[in-house]
Amino acid sequence: MKQKEIMLNTLHKDDINLSEMSADEIGNEHIGTSIETPMKKDAFVMTNEEKIKKIESHFKEIMETLGLDLTDDSLKGTPQRVAKMYVTEIFSGLDPANKPSAKLFENKYKYNQMLVEKDITFYSNCEHHFVPIFGKAHVAYISNGKVIGLSKLNRIVQYFAKRPQVQERLTVQIAKELQNVLKTEDVAILIDAKHLCVSSRGVQDHNSATVTSFYGGKFAGETTKQEFLKYIEMKTQY
Repeated sequence: MKQKEIMLNTLHKDDINLSEMSADEIGNEHIGTSIETPMKKDAFVMTNEEKIKKIESHFKEIMETLGLDLTDDSLKGTPQRVAKMYVTEIFSGLDPANKPSAKLFENKYKYNQMLVEKDITFYSNCEHHFVPIFGKAHVAYISNGKVIGLSKLNRIVQYFAKRPQVQERLTVQIAKELQNVLKTEDVAILIDAKHLCVSSRGVQDHNSATVTSFYGGKFAGETTKQEFLKYIEMKTQY
């Protein structure tokens, strides 16, 4: 039986008064505040090494507050491991220095139909509870005279996923980046993901999945949109 799917509409800060809501309400109601990831102006004053050291100290305090014994051989290295993981791996997409360079090539084959890269596996983290979001992204575009290497489509998805996210923002960020890089409005994105903030806490619904989409240019037309969705559903034979 297929997982229950939820189509979400983002609530923006302009639609409601966030000051009247509690922190739990903002997280549980899936509030989104901006297409851009909220960042401090001085986000990159510290080096990665300085960030790791500071996070390590704070995470050690969190573990000790929880009552864990950090003299235990299994636990004593955890604060440093977590800090390094945060900065260099799962939140590395916050740093513009890690943005993939997207080299374009002439469309010498004159291929003018859609190209679909489907089932791109990604892992992200919910910005409300810092627990995983994971699933698959399906990306498509129609060439405007230039093409991009297939692996770059995957890398762009991974770059925006590797930061605290809400799924709606992730969908739009990937789409806008591809439109900008490819110089075309003809881009489509569909993301199907599970949120551990839904399944491992709160309502604890283990069966639901969340689907978000973006259809730009020709993909906004019903015929092209349905063609894209048909390709996603196709069973790959290999």
